Amino acid sequence: MSIEARNDRIFKALSASTRRSILDLLKDDPQTTGALCALFPDLDRCTVMQHLKVLEEAELVIVQRKGRERWNHLNPLPIKHIHDRWIGPYAAHAVGLLDRLKTDLERV
Repeated sequence: MSIEARNDRIFKALSASTRRSILDLLKDDPQTTGALCALFPDLDRCTVMQHLKVLEEAELVIVQRKGRERWNHLNPLPIKHIHDRWIGPYAAHAVGLLDRLKTDLERV
């Protein structure tokens, strides 16, 4: 899979607020699918599973099966790669602009 296609999957996965909420819940500890379903009472199990599938396809969630349980672990590396490619350089550019603005204002 190309880097472009991989990035598209990551951005698609991050575009839904429910999926971002799932990632937030997995930030500190892995969760079983049942536990995640219980944390979204407004959604049925099938819908939560669909969201988890999108996250898994984007490699944002790694699934580990233990007996009958399905444990979902956050994989932060794809988000780091997005940060390194897109956010970091743009943030550095914005900070540079603010620094120049500050310098110019101090001269006046």
